[in-house]
Amino acid sequence: VQLQASGGGLVQTGGSLRLSCAASGRTSSIKGMGWFRQAPGKEREFVAGNSWSGNLTYYEDSVKGRFTAARDNAKNTVYLQMNSLKPEDTAVYYCAGSRVHTGARYSGAYYYWGRGTLVTVSS
Repeated sequence: VQLQASGGGLVQTGGSLRLSCAASGRTSSIKGMGWFRQAPGKEREFVAGNSWSGNLTYYEDSVKGRFTAARDNAKNTVYLQMNSLKPEDTAVYYCAGSRVHTGARYSGAYYYWGRGTLVTVSS
């Protein structure tokens, strides 16, 4: 499975961005998808996730109500809609796929990783 993330960029505080993560290859092996982020000098942290099939979504507390995880099965793509962005959301964002877990909040649960996309929120 290959994951290709895109959609990062520079946005002002309060703005919005939508990240996409396209999966290719043996996507039937994916059970859950997650979005993680890593800010400079900080550890990688879970942001949001959703089940590959079904409608389950999961969010880290600081993004609840601002971020929405979604998927398009026909396109084998998941999305992270980010609204009301804050400077503290600045980070490299990664999408990841788990073969076993849905909604796992630790990076070790994910087997497939895409290359990160940088999100910068200016104040």
